[in-house]
Amino acid sequence: MARGIGTAGRLAGAALLVALGTASCSSGGGSSVSATVPATAGATVPATAGGASGTVWLCRPGLAADPCAFSPVATAVPASGAARTATLAALPSASKFDCFYVYPTVSDQQTANADLKVQTVEVDVAVAQASLFSQVCNVWAPMYRQATASSIEQGLSGLPGSRSVLRSTFTVAYDSLLSGWQDFLAHDDHGRPIILIGHSQGSAILIHLIATQIDHDPSVLHRLVVAILAGGNLQVPAGQVVGATFDNVPLCTSPTQTGCAIAYSSYPSEPPAASLFGRAGQGVSLQSGQTARAGQQVACVNPAALGGGTADLSPYFLAATQTGLTPAILTPWVTYPGLYSATCQTKDGVTWLQVTDLARSGDSRPVVTEELGPDWGYHADDIGLALGNLVRDVAGEEAAWTAAHN
Repeated sequence: MARGIGTAGRLAGAALLVALGTASCSSGGGSSVSATVPATAGATVPATAGGASGTVWLCRPGLAADPCAFSPVATAVPASGAARTATLAALPSASKFDCFYVYPTVSDQQTANADLKVQTVEVDVAVAQASLFSQVCNVWAPMYRQATASSIEQGLSGLPGSRSVLRSTFTVAYDSLLSGWQDFLAHDDHGRPIILIGHSQGSAILIHLIATQIDHDPSVLHRLVVAILAGGNLQVPAGQVVGATFDNVPLCTSPTQTGCAIAYSSYPSEPPAASLFGRAGQGVSLQSGQTARAGQQVACVNPAALGGGTADLSPYFLAATQTGLTPAILTPWVTYPGLYSATCQTKDGVTWLQVTDLARSGDSRPVVTEELGPDWGYHADDIGLALGNLVRDVAGEEAAWTAAHN
């Protein structure tokens, strides 16, 4: 049975939503909102809050109706169907850590770059991808002038001038996000340790931010707990954990390692030759300025097993995006224990997180599909498929950070 995906679930993962003409989204620029209720999440859209340098905050501690402070209560549905409550426990030390979240491509505005008005799509994606991290940190998320889906489609079209379009829209998006990052460091972080979280365009921007603003700045680098860079094509030398894009931020290889990166793109099998993720210098790599060079590969760290190998994923999806569940789920979230396993694989120049559906006969739970086509794999669900693992990864790395700094 295929999982039905509503607006939040679809937009939460579908970065580069209509690139190369493989997917489509609604037309129009969307309506600016101030206090409406997203149909998928059930959270209220926050009133915008300006930072010291004019930053518009989608999420920040104390913000009214903060989408990143959404309820964490979930229902676990095992193969047997005997549902039970399953909530990711909040850490008492959560307020001692800051998470800085950069959302993926969700804007369907018809301009090259989005404006800074908080709209329903940004609220939905923040709930779906970032809100559960509030159990382990203060979540901050600035609005930024992201490259819209239509401009990315043009930029990746291969037509004359398309690369120039891609570079120019990414530069605007990056400069906008950089302003929010600098505002956050100067006025809000107050020296606390930092977790970076991104997906797709958000990851591409964070990859560039780390390379230019953090990798060689000890004052910030020593406060980096972990960077989650899903669907962003971070590149490393083949078989190595650091080099190529970053010099001082290695891939995570242990649950107690800090100052490292978790990067992956999920597929149900080997990605096709035209895949947008998993191949160096291809697809989203172009946004962050990473080109294909001999001896480089896209990084893969299994969020379910930072030390390597195969392990079960802990998926968390908004219950409002699920169909076919009987009885209906009454909690905001639903998770499916034992439904997926994951392992990193490399073959013929492509590296990916192999996600295997473990459902057996009689298991009626909905499963994810390649809703955007084989070139995208499970990109739309990169975060949701491993959200429980990622939150626990951050908790473990925070514990290691605390132990090392006391």
